[in-house]
Amino acid sequence: MDASLSSQALQPGGAAGAAAASCAAVLVAAPASGQGKTTVAAALARLHARQGRRVRAFKCGPDFLDPHWLALATGAPVHSLDLWMTGEADCRARLHAAAAESDLLVIEGVMGLFDGNPSAADLAQRFGVPVLAVIDAQAMAGTFGALAYGLQNFRDGLPWAGVLANRVASERHGAMLQEALRDPSQWLGALPRDARFTLPERHLGLVAATELGDAMSRLDAAADVLADTPLGRMPVGELPQVGFEALASDEARAVPPLLAGRTIAIARDAAFSFIYPANLDVLGALGAELSFFSPLAGDALPACDAVWLPGGYPELHAPALSARTALRESLAAHVAAGKPVWAECGGMMALFDELALQEDGGEVHRLWGLLPGRVTMQKRLSGLGPQQLSLDGHVLRGHTFHYSSCETPLVPAARTARPGATQAVGARAGEVLYVHGPVRASYFHAWFASSPQATARLFGAMPIELESHAAFDQA
Repeated sequence: MDASLSSQALQPGGAAGAAAASCAAVLVAAPASGQGKTTVAAALARLHARQGRRVRAFKCGPDFLDPHWLALATGAPVHSLDLWMTGEADCRARLHAAAAESDLLVIEGVMGLFDGNPSAADLAQRFGVPVLAVIDAQAMAGTFGALAYGLQNFRDGLPWAGVLANRVASERHGAMLQEALRDPSQWLGALPRDARFTLPERHLGLVAATELGDAMSRLDAAADVLADTPLGRMPVGELPQVGFEALASDEARAVPPLLAGRTIAIARDAAFSFIYPANLDVLGALGAELSFFSPLAGDALPACDAVWLPGGYPELHAPALSARTALRESLAAHVAAGKPVWAECGGMMALFDELALQEDGGEVHRLWGLLPGRVTMQKRLSGLGPQQLSLDGHVLRGHTFHYSSCETPLVPAARTARPGATQAVGARAGEVLYVHGPVRASYFHAWFASSPQATARLFGAMPIELESHAAFDQA
């Protein structure tokens, strides 16, 4: 398998061989999803950034939505950290590079502190980053202390910063929560229930900050309240200080310019927004020229050698996408010329003949017709979790997360596999890879740095050898 590589390892003069870098750092975690991790992480980052400090934020695990808020808070790109998907070397290089130029690193966890394999707790222990626990304390009193104690002591050796109560009803309620702690020094304060800094949600998670005109005012309101807590009043020099080691010189690997001289057109707007900044770094390191266009804005397809249609929310913009007949025709001409298209999740959905917005009737929209069949939105989650895809012996790591299903006469060319599973004929655990002429499409979201060689194949650097398996079950 190709080693997971950071952008520092991909570029000349990266972090390999450099000295350790230190700065303040915390990992914001919780007992479960929905506790307010993003609000607290973004508020903490915004509080220090607007005071003139250099702040960088990261997100544990695969996520396209929370990073929008963290990027708004810090004014800097937000990268994912995942000991499986991105790899330890990638995490190490990014943390080292960020610490070398920052006063504070804020890492937002994923799900509950110990959920997943690897979990946010695994990451905290691997890099020695103390955990700041956020607990939704509404309708709770003494049990708050039990939860805080359990999170801190469930695993030996977990670095710990303290606990903050969220959605607290009153000052008296906050005092009861503080009194419930065995160690009063663990109390970092409380945030109230407050509509001014509530972050709205929809079926895939938080609404992206770029979609809200008042996004920054929400962060500022949260930062204002956090400023009056023990955590907010703590000088950055009194926050936990963490040293991050650099990559060993033998961990950095050069990436051959397999896409040199090729231009990749990338859809990027509210319908196609699920793009990891690190994936763009990898395409650049491979030598590709990147040209962005907005289907929603009516942009023409740029002159290009390959097209990337990332994931996003085509279901929220189906009428507008249906109306883009000129783009549909340009994409058809691109495909007729034998030029590659890589379509991930929402990008794949836009390529089918039709999109049904409800599984039991309702609106049906004609889409771009490069793949035969219909996509139907579901009320329940249809796919979730880490996945990997093998292309000519090179393995791309990534994940899946979607609320739709597709009906198509296309025979699956391959399937992804879960970590540790075998990618085999008829295996139902993974997502289908469809191949239709030069179009390759899947619900699978790829982390390009896990295999630059496989990434180059997706964008036409060389033919992909895929054995066709008629025995595959239809998705």
